[in-house]
Amino acid sequence: MQVVGRGRELAAARSWLAAETGRLVLCGGEPGIGKTRLAQELAGHALAVGREVVWGHCVETAGAPAFWPWRQVLKAAGADPDHVLAHDAEVPQDRFRVFDAVAAALDRDGLVIVVEDVHWADEASLLVLGHLATHLRNVLVFATFRDPCPAVADLMRSADRIDLHGLSAGEVAELVGAEHAAVVTELTGGNPLFVTEIARALDDGTWRADRPPRSVRDIVSARLARLSPEARHVLRTAALIGRDFDLDLAARASDLPISVLDEATTLIDATGHRFVHALTRDAVEAALSPAERRALHRRIAEAMTDSTRYADVARHWNACGAKEEALKWTIRAAQDAVVRLAYEEGVRLYRAAAELEDSNEIQVALGRAAYFAGDLAACVQAAQRAAELAGTPEQIAEAALVLEAAPGAGVNAVAIPLCDNALRHEVSPATRSRLLAQRSHLAFYSGEQHRLDELSREALTLARGDDRALAEALHARQEACPGPAGRAERLGLATEMIALAHRTHSPRGAMWGSLWRVHALVESGELAAAQEELPALRLACERVGGEVPLWHLEVVTACLAQAQGRFAEARETGRRAYDRMRAIEREPASGAYFALQCGLSCHLGVTEDGLALARHFHDPPPRFRLMAKLTRAFLLLRAGFRDEALDFYRRSGPVAEWDLPAFFVLPGLVDAVLVTSGLGLTDDLRLVLPRLAEFRGEHAAGNGVAYMGPVTLALGRGHLALGEHEQAVADLTTAVDEASRAGAPAFAAEARWHLAAALRALGRDADAVQRAADRTIRALGMTAFTTTELSSREHEVAALVTEGMTNRQIARRLVISERTAQNHVQHILTKLGFSTRSQIAAWMSTAPSSAADG
Repeated sequence: MQVVGRGRELAAARSWLAAETGRLVLCGGEPGIGKTRLAQELAGHALAVGREVVWGHCVETAGAPAFWPWRQVLKAAGADPDHVLAHDAEVPQDRFRVFDAVAAALDRDGLVIVVEDVHWADEASLLVLGHLATHLRNVLVFATFRDPCPAVADLMRSADRIDLHGLSAGEVAELVGAEHAAVVTELTGGNPLFVTEIARALDDGTWRADRPPRSVRDIVSARLARLSPEARHVLRTAALIGRDFDLDLAARASDLPISVLDEATTLIDATGHRFVHALTRDAVEAALSPAERRALHRRIAEAMTDSTRYADVARHWNACGAKEEALKWTIRAAQDAVVRLAYEEGVRLYRAAAELEDSNEIQVALGRAAYFAGDLAACVQAAQRAAELAGTPEQIAEAALVLEAAPGAGVNAVAIPLCDNALRHEVSPATRSRLLAQRSHLAFYSGEQHRLDELSREALTLARGDDRALAEALHARQEACPGPAGRAERLGLATEMIALAHRTHSPRGAMWGSLWRVHALVESGELAAAQEELPALRLACERVGGEVPLWHLEVVTACLAQAQGRFAEARETGRRAYDRMRAIEREPASGAYFALQCGLSCHLGVTEDGLALARHFHDPPPRFRLMAKLTRAFLLLRAGFRDEALDFYRRSGPVAEWDLPAFFVLPGLVDAVLVTSGLGLTDDLRLVLPRLAEFRGEHAAGNGVAYMGPVTLALGRGHLALGEHEQAVADLTTAVDEASRAGAPAFAAEARWHLAAALRALGRDADAVQRAADRTIRALGMTAFTTTELSSREHEVAALVTEGMTNRQIARRLVISERTAQNHVQHILTKLGFSTRSQIAAWMSTAPSSAADG
């Protein structure tokens, strides 16, 4: 049949091929509207111009294996689907390794991928489609779907869309002739499949103008009636197998030779094992009575005894009413889906198993699959149901261990009572260790800091001899040892985790051990030693694979670059890490990037990214809200927005009531000292300084996200703000030495810069100290400390910019034209090497208080 009425769509297809750039095209419409035909035309044109074309089909039945369309695509592209899709998963984000592996296998210039009927795709396959849409730069992906299809809504943002509609009367006439065009158009609404089937009926003589068919089903029924009984039996068996059916299976289940289908050429396409359309298969199935369906489903199930298409076998057993067999095969299918990292499909299948016969084991497995799928609501519900169905202490424990501790309070509110209840029962030492480790994590996030030591110590003691329990206990104990007091133990835990990882061949364990070492070394001010750990961390992260491990690597790499004064590298790497992670888990991505922006602002001023985060930072989990307020106040003050900074600081409440997150006590106190100093809040500053002084000799860093320098640097700046110049000189002199030994030249320069101010306040010679600071400031490009001199008028304008005035307001204040005010601002930006007004404000907060000519 010729292609009619699709000239515009075919022209678009040819233009996409000519462009030779990657894109996702979504082609939607009602059944029979011509989506497959358009895909075939696209494929034909692609082959004609030398492009490679591969196909994948989603199936209408619920029994297809996970990632089914992509298994077909990979095989057609010459890749081994089992190899590409074979990855273990220890955390939910691990399956991004699978998505990356699929993208790598299909990343070839000029490839055209056609995926049909994505409205039937399992959710994991849709996630792969979305991943490929943003990662394959030179591959054209053409996917068809029935409209409406909510499942593809998220893909629309990164796709071109084609909506196919019915043919006009004139176009119908091209297919059936002018004589019948009006009647056929009215009857079919211009649906190309229906029109085409009527055209065939006209050709084969089955068309009757007095009794026209009202649907494709009517046409198919008429054709079925003309077949032999044997052909009808095999065809009906095939219809229950699916639109794409296994010829051997159809023959075994029907006990007839497949050759009888030779007479069904109007219903089966040229491949010999596929109905010409899904509606054709539906029509054949609809002709079966309930009893006939049950009998055929049983015959098919019995013929699939050795099949690995577990969900398909389960579907047939369920359809014939064999509940016990259906349950067994459904559980096998769910287990297989989870192994293949198709967690959403695992959730669906475990739910189907629970409907057949619920149990503790099914709900535990369902909860774990839901956790890996990111469906926390389903995970919580399954854990609660598993606890209700538990009949032994070990089952009670397994129900409690379904849930993972999280920063938010929702999951923990359910997990804590489940865990506490499980700990009241007698279980094996390894199970109790895992429960204690879980309870320690929950205590960490719920603010029960006083319980961490006891819980994690007992967990670690009981874990010896069980590698899984030991890994979980090491994590719990590491959380229980924050700050300088726990640093030595954390280094020991890191060493033990790395040894465990080598013994169990766990790249993830090696990654965590290396990360813990880097974090502890940064907090010790041993930046060079931390830098030396990065190759081992990189190797472990690459072996784990996926986006999240690379994010961990990039976060600590950016932190070290910021600490060591490699600012361009820190900004580039930090932004890359943020972009990598924010689509996966927004909160940790934003939190780490926010902290890095604070560290960079110490020496570069506030960037546009930093200011945007300070003003629009998401609501953090309860444990981190105080830290977020102090950090936002710090960045806003650095940007010159004093009123906004004061507002956020005031929201932090009385200093005496502060309870900072365990791993961020030092960065939080340093932010507080700098904010209270800058805002002139001397009463609060006097309260914060003694708390920070307890950590004299330490370095302010939290979990490897940003480095804020030696504690003595903040102490010195605080005493300088209070006018306690002798103490300021002592602290800042020490800070110069500590920053220099740490290998943090920008912080050493910052300490010298403030030390020079303290010395001048005491009437002492500060020239040598100032020159040393200026040399490093220029060498590193520390624009927040730029020593470029402004004229009196420029200094006056800069002060008004700091107050937040617009060019028009500055002009009115200084009685000059708005154009002149604009020129002054532009000259200041040019002199200082800045691009934004906020950078001027930040510079004014650290620059000399008088102009060069004043």
